[in-house]
Amino acid sequence: MEEATLQLQLSFKGGERQEGRKQLRPLGKDLELTNRAGRICLELGLNSLAHKVAVRWNARMRSTAGRATWPDAVVELNPALQAISQDETERTFLHELAHLVAYERAGRRRIKPHGPEWRRACCDLGIPGEKAGHNLPLPTRTIRRKWRYFCPGCWAVFDRVRRMRGTSACYTCCLKHNGGAYDERFRFVEKRIS
Repeated sequence: MEEATLQLQLSFKGGERQEGRKQLRPLGKDLELTNRAGRICLELGLNSLAHKVAVRWNARMRSTAGRATWPDAVVELNPALQAISQDETERTFLHELAHLVAYERAGRRRIKPHGPEWRRACCDLGIPGEKAGHNLPLPTRTIRRKWRYFCPGCWAVFDRVRRMRGTSACYTCCLKHNGGAYDERFRFVEKRIS
């Protein structure tokens, strides 16, 4: 009995057993990338953005490589990028920074997230031809659809994650038979998918 207790104490002494555990990645604000983003914004003549931009690592991200939040001027990156490659981390950082640059330049005007303003910002940041999405080896997320709706007129079927509020009808049928106005004959029939 004493031998087993002694062996147990030695195997867990001081938390030295580290093999097999994942190495912790930096979380929270990344000062090096934040300072770099600020310098890039200053070079582009965006002084107000340069002083408020922040770059953070977000451990809650799973399938998303990065995210830019405006008007907070925050770039969030997935820590899994570090395991993929330094080039992908750099590319995603610049991709998300391009969103902030585009929004800053647009002012109060509404722009598309991956529209011409964003593409111009990508060129200015040295990543011309940047694509809107990624094909990185990150896990994909699928949400189970719980509600099925169909039109009694044309039998068009679609599934939804959330239940529709209020009444809704098939626009195609309403447009064809009632000039686009709501018609009770084409009200969607709801069915819960088990």
